[in-house]
Parts: sequence; C-alpha cells; structure tokens
Amino acid sequence: MRLYVGLLIGMWAVSVAARADTAPMDAAAVAARMGAVDQFIAAEMHRQKVPGLAIGIVSHGQVIAAKGYGEANVELHAPVTSASVFESASVGKQFTAVVVMLLVERGKLGLDDSVTKYFTDAPPAWREITVRNLLTHTSGIPDFESLWADAHSTHEVFDYRRDYTDEQLAKIAYALPLQFRPGTRWNYSNTGYVLLGILIRKVSGEFYGNLLRDRVFKPLGMKSARVISEADIVPNRTAGYRLIDGNLANQEWVSPSLNSTADGSLYLSIADFVAWDQGLRAHAILEPQSWAQIYTPVTLESGKSFPYGFGWQVDEWQGKPWYHHSGSWQGFRTYISRYLAQDLTVVVLINLGDAFPRRFVDGVTRTLDPNWVQIEPTVPIADRNPEVIARVRTLLGAAAQGKLSEDDFPFDRADFTALSQAYAQLLKPLGPVTKLELVDRRALGDDEAYSYLASYSGHHTVRVQLQLSAERRVVEFGVQPE
Repeated sequence: MRLYVGLLIGMWAVSVAARADTAPMDAAAVAARMGAVDQFIAAEMHRQKVPGLAIGIVSHGQVIAAKGYGEANVELHAPVTSASVFESASVGKQFTAVVVMLLVERGKLGLDDSVTKYFTDAPPAWREITVRNLLTHTSGIPDFESLWADAHSTHEVFDYRRDYTDEQLAKIAYALPLQFRPGTRWNYSNTGYVLLGILIRKVSGEFYGNLLRDRVFKPLGMKSARVISEADIVPNRTAGYRLIDGNLANQEWVSPSLNSTADGSLYLSIADFVAWDQGLRAHAILEPQSWAQIYTPVTLESGKSFPYGFGWQVDEWQGKPWYHHSGSWQGFRTYISRYLAQDLTVVVLINLGDAFPRRFVDGVTRTLDPNWVQIEPTVPIADRNPEVIARVRTLLGAAAQGKLSEDDFPFDRADFTALSQAYAQLLKPLGPVTKLELVDRRALGDDEAYSYLASYSGHHTVRVQLQLSAERRVVEFGVQPE
C-alpha cells in the first residue's frame, strides 16, 4: 500500500544522458557548493510549500551533507535534523528485497519457485507466479486498493483503518483477478511486496522487520531504522502532512497492521540512509551474485527487458548504472538516486505527500555541478505520430477538468484518484495548452513511452509522460511541473 508515484518521470535519462561526456565530480568541489545547494533547497521548499526536508549527499564515499531543513513537526516547531525519522514509503521495497535474497542464500526459497509452494491455498491462476515475479512487479497481481475503490467492484471496499491479519490479506489478494499472465509485462504492484512479507514469515518463522533489524540495520549501523509503530516511543519522529486547498493538514490515519507490511512501512533517517549507502558501496550483507540479481533489469516473456530489478529502478547514465526509486505514503515523499558514473548518491526525505522529491534531487545535482547534464530531456525532437499527440491533448484536457476516467486505463493504479485530483489542481488554473513538444521517445519493455513538454500562457510548462501498450492502450499517464 506504499504508493509509488512518478515511475515514468524517472525513466528518461538513458536516451539523452548516456551521450554526455561529463567528468566525475570531485568530492571537495561538491562540498564547496553546499551554500548554493542550501539556497536552492530553501527556494524550492517555499515554492512547493514543503514544511520539512532532510537530504543526504555522498560523493566518492565521502559524506558531503546529512542535514535537515524546515520543521519536522509544525505544531511543535521541531526542526528537521539528520536524526529526524521519516516514513520510507516505497523506497523501503529495496530492504524487503534484501531479506528475500538472504533467504535465497540460505536455501529457504528459490527465486523461480511458484508462489503456490508457499501459499498452498492460492488459486490455480497463481501457479505461474514466481517469487521473482513478485520482486519485479511482473506477477499480474493488482494493487489491493486500486480495484476495491471501484464503485462497481464486487469486492469489499478497502479500509485503511482496519487491521488485517496476514491470512486475511492473502485471501483478499487471491480474490483479485490477474491483470495479465505472469511475466508478460510490468505493472507496479504493492500487493506483491505485501505478499513477500507474508512469504518471509512463512519460510523463516520470523517477522520481516525483525530480520531487517538483526541482519541489515544493526550490522550496517542504521541506528534508528525500524518498522513503523504507532505505539512505541520513537525518538525524532517526523510528522507527515498533505495539502488541502493549498493549506497544510495532518496526514490521514492508517491502521497499525497496514503500516507494518513489507511494501515500504519503515522509519528511516538521513543518517540511516548514509549508513545504507556505505553498505551498498561495499556490497555488504549479501553475496555478489545476489546483488547482481537485485540490479538486473527484468526480462519479459517477449525477451525485452524492463528497467526494474528487485526494489530498484535500473537505468543507465553516462554509460554506467543509475539506481533509483521513489515513494509516497501517508504524508511523506522519498527518493534515493545513485549515479555510479559520478560516484554520487543523493537521498531526499520530505514530510509532505504533495511534494515532488525528484525536483529536489535533480536541482541539487545541477547545483553541485553546473556541467551536469539535464537528466530530463528538454530539446524537441521530430514528432511523426499525430495519433499520440492527439491523445496527449485529450488526456490533458480531461485531467484539467478532473474528468480522467479509470476506464481509460487498462491497469488499475492504487493512487488514481489522488493523482487525478492533483492533476486537476495543477492544470486547471493554467488554461489551454499553447504548445506541445515531444522531447523523448523510447521503449519500455514491449511498450512505447513518450515525454512531452506542454506550454501554457504565463510561461508555465509541465512535463507529460505517456506510456502505450503494444495494443496502443494507455498504460501510464503522468504530469509534473517543470
């Protein structure tokens, strides 16, 4: 149930940035520009109405910054520090993947095992689903809440305030019809990672959070990292917020059981992420072959690959891997980005569910190095497909009026309603589109993905991402301010 927003926004670097020829940044040079970084972050926080933010920057193994800005708790005026604890959201999936690989190394389970080996009461349609499918979002299992929120659904409405047992969550998942045959395509599924947490308990006899504590957090010195708990006293706990009509409000309450599932229910500080980055650099905890599996893009049945491994987006930048992931949940937004070509890691934690963390990450990297290549393409290219641009215009018009329909999208999204509301709030005040320019086109597995810049009067610009299936159906549609 950890929502994952902005996948398309994060998958465009390959076609432009891989052609760049920028020398790796020197750690001392990076440190010298932190004053400019502070200025950028303050301005962007004001623009996005962000109450509090923590950032970690590691260059060539040297910690350049691990600090906070703004308030961790607005009501108490408590400042954000490197020790402030934020909710991980979907960034936490990479930790679940590590626990799974620990169990694989111990021979407790196999990546290509059918999940019905462990979920013995699962429906027959699940026999083709493997553990690998759950890790790579290729199982076909939809998000729980994406289907249950449908007024026409025959399933009960998902209740965020209800406590569910593992058995109840598994049985609810069994009742959801598969969106596609396992392994044939990619579609983000929080349900898959919830099931991984249940599977971990089945094969190990332990709660996944306890294994994380003992096998990952303690060995790496991640002192405040832990599973979310409402009851426990958690030092430096940060409050999560949302915007209602442009005004700050507290996050909505979620039941304790739904804040302990393996799809991203962790507390982490920037200090924890710095320790995590050191562990990633050292390839600690796991054997080399396990890390290789984690960072390998999934291969679909067609033979084409999709840029997602186990809990990480796996792209390329300047000829070397670029590992990254974002998350959104309960008044928090998170983003971790590791550029191996520059030996640079940037982590941003924000306590506002409406924020755009990728804007902070991209802005920080450009501020650190003025020669940094624009990650998101901005130069128009030839657009020879009028059918696609017409669909983009139609979708933008519907989004501005708050009339996007789930019927237009074959693969349900857990965050569809929230995204539709956010798009309407962003686009309606801008008026009609004055210019629409294609800036990138590329394959994502068997799909085609397009990136457009839409211009409006008053010098407003938004980036529009559209992903179409081989059958030319809309798989993803995303809008973000430039």
